[in-house]
Amino acid sequence: MTELLLLFVGSALVNNFLLTRFLGICPFLGVTRELKAGVSMGIAVTSVMVASVLVLWPLYNLALAPLGLGFLQNMLFILVIAALVQFLEMVIKRAFPSLYTAFGIYLPLITTNCAILGLALLMVGNEYTFLQSLVFAVGSGAGVTLAMGMMAAIREELEFADVPQSLQGPGIALITAGIMALSFMGFAGLGS
Repeated sequence: MTELLLLFVGSALVNNFLLTRFLGICPFLGVTRELKAGVSMGIAVTSVMVASVLVLWPLYNLALAPLGLGFLQNMLFILVIAALVQFLEMVIKRAFPSLYTAFGIYLPLITTNCAILGLALLMVGNEYTFLQSLVFAVGSGAGVTLAMGMMAAIREELEFADVPQSLQGPGIALITAGIMALSFMGFAGLGS
């Protein structure tokens, strides 16, 4: 149980996909102008991460690896992730039209979000069990949601700050992301 808790905390804070692994930066900077959109995108990415593990772990460990077809993993991972994102996009479009509009181009881009593919590759590379993979996905998704929510909240407050003209927009967003990444580096010794 302690091992799973450390895996969760480690994947959410110590090895945060956005702030320490630098995976999935495009939606991190693109969607985080509003808190609701940022947190919602984090939840959407988390949903795809968890669904990917639920589908990919059995496919890889029960089909590809035993048959010696591990070289097909990247193609399989991309196809499954694309199908899951398309399904999620249809659900959000039907159930939450305003959220679908707020996501804009970034929702379909989850298909090519390197954080989700990175999760799948790390799951296989670290030889996680099914339960460990699931905890890793939930923890990584929680870390993505936390980082996106923090970034969105800070960017909302920066709208009222006196930021120099040359730093407004992407400049201050990148500086903020850098400071956030430095703060997450403080968790580096956690669990060791």
